[in-house]
Amino acid sequence: MKAVYNHQVIAESDDTIVVEGNHYFPPESVKSEFLSVSNMHTVCPWKGVASYYHVIVNGEKAEDAAWYYPDTKTAAESIKGYIAFWNGVKVIS
Repeated sequence: MKAVYNHQVIAESDDTIVVEGNHYFPPESVKSEFLSVSNMHTVCPWKGVASYYHVIVNGEKAEDAAWYYPDTKTAAESIKGYIAFWNGVKVIS
C-alpha cells in the first residue's frame, strides 16, 4: 500500500493493518519529513485518543490528514503508533 499526496509517496508498506476500512501504516514506513504536528485530537470509544499530523508536500498542506493512536485501549493495541491517512491523501495499492 502507498499513501500519496501532491504526487509524492509519503508512506509505503506491505504490512498495513486495516481497521474500519482505513490502512494503518507502520511508523517506520512513513516519511516523517512530510508530517507536521497538529493540535487536533479526537476520541474513539474503543481505540482511544487519536493525535493528528498535517501533511505538507511542496508547500501544499492537507490539514489533519494523518492520525495515530499514541496510546490505545486494549482492543486496538495492534495499531498503537501506526499512522492512517485521509483528507486529500490517497491510499492506493
